[in-house]
Amino acid sequence: VQLQASGGGLVQAGGSLRLSCLASGSPSPIYKIGWYRQAPGKTREMVATVTSGGTTNVAEAVEGRFTASRDNARNTMTLQMNSLKPEDTALYYCYGFDRCQKYWGQGTQVTVSS
Repeated sequence: VQLQASGGGLVQAGGSLRLSCLASGSPSPIYKIGWYRQAPGKTREMVATVTSGGTTNVAEAVEGRFTASRDNARNTMTLQMNSLKPEDTALYYCYGFDRCQKYWGQGTQVTVSS
């Protein structure tokens, strides 16, 4: 399974960005797909994940501001990030889990200026 991330960039506080993650190489919709992030000097943390059945898990720090959605037919997951804060600045990693193995995509930088 390969994960291809897109989106990210630089935005002012209060702005919006969208991240997308495409999972390829899986014969069926990957069980879980989502995003983690890692800020400098901090450990990697879960941002949001969505299962193939539609169960969504969103971190408390972003709940109400970030929305996770998934297209099983295209094996993609989109993270709409609104009301961004400087503390959302981090390297965001696409994540996949097929019940056997974890997969990571390349990181994409999200920078929120104050």
